[in-house]
Amino acid sequence: MTTSISRQIISCGRTAALWSQNQQVNRRKLIDGGLCRARHRHFGRSKLIVENAAKSLTASSGLWSSSLTRPFSTKSSSSSSGMEIKWWHPVLGGLVITTAGALKWFHDHLGGMEGLQRSVSFYSKAIPKYILYRYHMWAGSPDEVWDELDKETSKVALEKILELEGFYYKAGQMCASNLGDAFPEIWRDTMSVLQDQVPPQPFDTVKQIMQSEIPDLDQKFLSIEEKPIGSASIGQVHRAVLRDGRKVVVKVCYPNAERLLRGDVRTIKAFASLAQPVHVPALAEIEKQFQTEFDYQQEAQNMATVRKNLTKAGLCGPGKLCQIPEPYPEHCTKRVLVMEELFGDKLEVALKRDVQFHAQRANQSVEEFLLAQKEDAEQKIRKGEKVQGPSAKEFDLLISMEDGKRKMKNAWNRLYNIVTATWLRGGPGLSYEDKTVLPLNHAKLVDDLISIHGHEVLVDGFFNGDCHPGNVLLCREANGSPQLGLIDYGQVKSLTKEQRHLFAKLIIALDENNNDEICGLIQEAGYKSKKMDPEVMVLYAKAAFDDDSRAITGGLHIQLFMEKIQETDPIISLPTMFVMVSRCSLLLRGLAHALKQSRTIAHAWRPIAERVLKEDI
Repeated sequence: MTTSISRQIISCGRTAALWSQNQQVNRRKLIDGGLCRARHRHFGRSKLIVENAAKSLTASSGLWSSSLTRPFSTKSSSSSSGMEIKWWHPVLGGLVITTAGALKWFHDHLGGMEGLQRSVSFYSKAIPKYILYRYHMWAGSPDEVWDELDKETSKVALEKILELEGFYYKAGQMCASNLGDAFPEIWRDTMSVLQDQVPPQPFDTVKQIMQSEIPDLDQKFLSIEEKPIGSASIGQVHRAVLRDGRKVVVKVCYPNAERLLRGDVRTIKAFASLAQPVHVPALAEIEKQFQTEFDYQQEAQNMATVRKNLTKAGLCGPGKLCQIPEPYPEHCTKRVLVMEELFGDKLEVALKRDVQFHAQRANQSVEEFLLAQKEDAEQKIRKGEKVQGPSAKEFDLLISMEDGKRKMKNAWNRLYNIVTATWLRGGPGLSYEDKTVLPLNHAKLVDDLISIHGHEVLVDGFFNGDCHPGNVLLCREANGSPQLGLIDYGQVKSLTKEQRHLFAKLIIALDENNNDEICGLIQEAGYKSKKMDPEVMVLYAKAAFDDDSRAITGGLHIQLFMEKIQETDPIISLPTMFVMVSRCSLLLRGLAHALKQSRTIAHAWRPIAERVLKEDI
């Protein structure tokens, strides 16, 4: 009986093996048939192609070399399968894999079909306008023609930015921030609406994102305001209250923001490689920084680190130069950032209110005041004079005088209210003015921002590379005095001790105008050009990190200045480790120019650099 059972088991095993063998042959026939059909439907059935490609490689992997040596047809040497291998099997397999790779690259690098459409939409406006600008440069057109061209083109650009959103918003914000004084005034004014007025997404969309990230959302939040207090290119911010009563703000990232922005950057890089090659390394470095921009848990960690560093240095906190919101990491996810709310106005709003004060003081409308300021600046430039606003001490004197007037007015109003309350029994009282009516000290504001970021770069080696005015608030301390509020730490760059020391030496050399030292240090940092012209190296280092005044640029627009450098001695590689430092410096200088408080960064940062080297920090 045991023998009979054994025979049955063996028989069943042989039957199962034969069935398996037949199934393998049938599967391979199906693969061949599927591939043939997929080949004819290649352009609408990419998914079928990708799936069958893997199967095709599996079926033919052992016969690749044999197929190549017998170009017309052959049969497998394995008698068990009896499968006929055609010469085009491996060729088609390679074609399919190549197509699949191209589709993946297309999806990852350009954002798929949507990314392609965005690229075409961008190029359809950018290329004709670029050619038109080049024509007017060649023709030497007068200022009136340039003004009309700037007005028309900036409006077209704004419409395209509002349509495409994504990284194009960031480009518009750079323009509005006057990055390195790189844009005409008409462009800056047109793009100013992008500083913090990006059209928000519907609240239902935002809430769905939050619920997908925080399943127990209702258990953690008592309430969330539907109207956002701010919106940007990758997300928006809402006020909320936690269950424990803490008032917070919630920053939510849009689902497709990362993919679209990466495609946008590559589109702009491709355009720059043809039109403005000198900007490609900077765009490549900005692209790298996106790795943290879309991870809000990382941003929360960045914010906490910068806050801790500046608090330790005595630069952050009550009575200090600035305040930074405290993040609540226990409530943060990759796409949701929960942090303390800072109460204050956007810097742009505060500065507009300040312009109204100065216009009223001059008995002019805002438009008249701004026009007079512009004409005065142009007259000074024609005379070769420097356009510079009041110093910090001069602003303090003005603020002190205005504060005295405010106190006297409040004292009179208080006396009037006491009299009316006593004699007129509840007559209408007069209001009191707080310190928000006082003018701002533009010089101190610029100096404080430069000092804070100088410490971040040189001492901590951990700094915000996206310090445009849209990321600066003007808060008020308990006594009503203004204080900077710094937000948005998605693009934080870190430097090693060796890199900080190298940059500290460069800062000192730039401030001393030690050209030999500048050339040596900039080469050590990674600068390389075709001729290695020392004069070009010094000009690049000055413009990138220190000063872009007329004395450096020769009165040329910064864009034309960089093109002149490129023509004189084509740049092969830039010091990529310091690209984000350069961006930070340009943004700070841009704000300084806008407030007529031009600064040389090397002079401002030199004391910090000397301390870093002396104390080996």
